[in-house]
Amino acid sequence: MQPEFFSSAAVASMPRAEFAFPGPLRDRLVAAILDGSKTSTTGLLIDYEHGGDPLPTVGGRSVVVDSAGRPVAVIEVVGVRVVPLARVDLAHVLAEGEGHADVTEWREGHERFWHGEEMRAALQDPGFTVDDTTPVVLERFRLIADLRRAG
Repeated sequence: MQPEFFSSAAVASMPRAEFAFPGPLRDRLVAAILDGSKTSTTGLLIDYEHGGDPLPTVGGRSVVVDSAGRPVAVIEVVGVRVVPLARVDLAHVLAEGEGHADVTEWREGHERFWHGEEMRAALQDPGFTVDDTTPVVLERFRLIADLRRAG
C-alpha cells in the first residue's frame, strides 16, 4: 500500500464508513480492515434505502471510524454488486476477513446480525428478516490510508 496523506479537512469532508454498530464487532471489523484481511463488506439494500444513503460507487472514498467515532482509515471502493442473498459467493465471504470457512457459516453470522435488535431498530421494523431473495450490496474496497499513523 502506497501511503497517502489526508489533511484533517479532507478527512472531515469524506463520508463515514461505519462497520456494524459501535462495540466489539465493529472493533474486530476495523482491526481486520487495518491489518488488510478485510477487503469486502455486505450491506442490506433496504438499509441504504431506509437511510436515504446512496450506494457506494467505484472510486468513492470514505473514512472508517472506530467505536468511539474516531477516524482510523481511508478506504476506496473498487467494486460494487447488488445480488440476492442466495448469490453471495465464497470469494466475497473470504474477502470479508471474518474467518468464515464457507458461505453457510457466513450467512448464519450475518443473519444473526441482521435479525438482531440493533438492526431491526435501525430499520424501524421489529420483525425484519432476510431470505434468499433479499437484495444485498457487496462492496469491495482497498485500504489507502491508516490514519492512526498520520501526524
